[in-house]
Order: sequence, then C-alpha cells, then structure tokens
Amino acid sequence: MLSRPRGKQSQKHKIRQNIVIPTETSYTLFMESSASEERLPWHSAFFEALQMELDEYRDNLQFMHEYHLTTKPLQIDVVIIKKTANIPIRKNIAAIFRKDNIFEYKSPDKSISVKDFYHAYAYACLYQSLNDKADINELTLTFVKSGYPMELIRHLTEERNYTVEESLPGIYSVKGDILPIQIVDNRRLSAEENLWLKELDNRLGAEQIQRITNEIQRLGSTARVKAYLYVLAQANPKSLQEAYTMSDIALTLDKVLEEVGFTARMEAKAEARGEARGKEEIAQKMLKSGFLIGQVAELSGLDVERIKALAP
Repeated sequence: MLSRPRGKQSQKHKIRQNIVIPTETSYTLFMESSASEERLPWHSAFFEALQMELDEYRDNLQFMHEYHLTTKPLQIDVVIIKKTANIPIRKNIAAIFRKDNIFEYKSPDKSISVKDFYHAYAYACLYQSLNDKADINELTLTFVKSGYPMELIRHLTEERNYTVEESLPGIYSVKGDILPIQIVDNRRLSAEENLWLKELDNRLGAEQIQRITNEIQRLGSTARVKAYLYVLAQANPKSLQEAYTMSDIALTLDKVLEEVGFTARMEAKAEARGEARGKEEIAQKMLKSGFLIGQVAELSGLDVERIKALAP
C-alpha cells in the first residue's frame, strides 16, 4: 500500500474580513465567508489551466468543457481528444493520454471520495457507450485535486487490489483496470513543469501570485485565463494584498487584473457594499429616533427583516 507523502496539512481557510488593496485607485476585495469560495468558478479555471499546460499541443488537441453525455444533466468536467494519434504529448500529466481523455476535477477544499471515483468511472463508460467513435482501449481517466486522497487510494489498493504508485511527483498511476487511470495532486506538482495547475489553489503566497502574473504578462495570455485569474484573486485575498506591497510587481499585477476586468468588478462591488452600509447606518439612527420599522423600510429601501435585525 502506498504511504502518504509527508508534509503539514494546512487548515481550511475561512476568510471573513474585508481586504483593502492599496493601488493608485484603491478598491476593496470582499470575501464574505468560506461559502463564497464554494461559488467561485473553479472548474472554469481548471479548464483554462489545462489548456495552458498543454498549450504547446493546442493544435493537436480538442478541449471540451463540461461535456454533456445526455440531454439530462450528466456532464464530464473536461474531455481532451487527441486529433492525431501518432503525435506524442510530452507532458507529465499527459503521459497516459490516448485518443479520448476524461478529467474529473475537485476544487481545493473538496476531496475525491470513493463514490466520486465510481461516479466518474461510470461517466467514462457512458462516454464510450454513447459515442460511436469512442473505443474503450483508447480511453483514459484522470482525477485532479489539491491534496492526497488517502481514503480513495486505500480503497483502490486494499479492496480492489489495484496498484497505486507515484510515477512522477504528484502523479499517482492506478494499475489493474482496463482503463489507464491517474490521480493528480496539484499541490505536489512542480511549478516549473505545471505552473498553471500547481497554482490553481486557495493557499497561494504573494510570491506565487507574482509568479503567475509575470507569466501571464510574458505570454500575453490574459484573455485566455480570465476565469483562472479571477478565481486566484478571489480565493487568495491576503496574498493579493501582500503582492501589492511588493513594488516590483504592483504595476504588472495592476495591469493584468485590469485586463480581465477584475478591478472594475471589485470597484463596483465595493461601491455597492458601501452604499448598503450607509443605508443601514441611517436606518439605525431613524430607529433610535423613534421611527417605526415600516417607516424606516419605506424611506431607506431596506428589507423589513434587515431593519428588525438592526433594531437596538
């Protein structure tokens, strides 16, 4: 049985404060709670990260996001199809690639359970059975998550008698099934080899923010990673704030964020939040002055339940 890699486990982050980022025209980044992070478009960011990882082979691959198996809501996170069979994809995450390559992705604080494994495996079988051009011998299955899936690997090795080994840093090959299967722990990948997947995380430091923004700027690829960069900025507000204090990257970071429209969105959100706070302050003063709740609601435009919560 494969032992778990050593290293500290970071605790789940719950961000509840407002982070003010000092720029030439300051704006506020709001992360209301851990639930806010759950609503971030991690899967869209993952899709863009995969395209950037395999950018060298873009002309020979077809990328399909949220591939629909049927007219009902059954969909695969990502399918990558090799257009030309005899062209090798010399990339660590693509070492197992055949013609049809299915990816199942989990956002940073979610795990891949045993049930998730069979869920994705069933989707792979459905993909083959519903697609006349798909051959079971030309199908692969890849799981990507942040962290080591101990319970799943224990199940595969002890109950299914599969062999699981770390063939490359962060890449675990699962052997014993008709399908080539791999599990990728993006936190253990090398930033030199897999920058885009490695940094798709909610535990980035300022230096990692710097590295990814510099690479985006160098490649001139801002338009292709809008969801990716938006997710990183929203999921790592403290590190984003710290990055702005590093004078050598502030201009680059400003330029990249502005190009994806992030600055404008945050300014609008800050303005809206500021307006709401102003209304609440006025409502509180009106209540203290003896105004009835219904009167305050009519004059302030706030919801009655919110006004009740503000009542002394």
